[in-house]
Amino acid sequence: MLHFFMPLDRQAILTQAFTLLNEVGLDRLTLRRLAAGLGVQAPAIYWHFKSKQNLLDEMATRVFREALNETPVFDADQSWQEFAQSYCFGLRRTLLRYREGAKMFSGTYLTDATLYAPMDASLRKLTSAGFSLRQSVIGLGALYCYTVGFVIEEQAVQSAPGETTAKYDLEHRNQRIDKEKYPLAHAAGAEMFVDQDARFLEGVGILVAGMSATKSATLSGLPPCD
Repeated sequence: MLHFFMPLDRQAILTQAFTLLNEVGLDRLTLRRLAAGLGVQAPAIYWHFKSKQNLLDEMATRVFREALNETPVFDADQSWQEFAQSYCFGLRRTLLRYREGAKMFSGTYLTDATLYAPMDASLRKLTSAGFSLRQSVIGLGALYCYTVGFVIEEQAVQSAPGETTAKYDLEHRNQRIDKEKYPLAHAAGAEMFVDQDARFLEGVGILVAGMSATKSATLSGLPPCD
């Protein structure tokens, strides 16, 4: 018999939530479905998480902590360029572990105030390299937004590794586009939906090069952009 106020461990709820996310996806991840999977009634979940958004905030915080563990930012010997790349690679790798991981992660509120320590270290890495605080915030934000946005699109195309969503199949796309009228749009499919790793790497490289150019222009006294 189910008990209304059956004690639950908060971490056990989160573990089940990630399992459910991988099984049914973000839209079908509900507190009631989560309660059913744990063998309790919904109020037992609401005791720990007042809403689905509260749950997602906690899930995102755990994911961000995992990503930071992948790419520690306290290595004094690491250049800012190496840090920027490892930051993006670690975040992407972590988000890809979960079905719709980036979509779940985006727009959430981090609940662990201790995560401000690695944020401070990240900004210190950039300011120590010669960026202003504003440039550091904008640069770090650009790296973060690029990575999360890239993975949202990547996981829309492939919900799981090797499983391409039918509507994004390259051959299906090619049949929909008039090659004679839109030759570049037609050819772009091979760049957009093939070899995501290489495309992500090149995108990070463009961002890092842009940050470097901005810093160089600032140090030389020139406007950061034309």
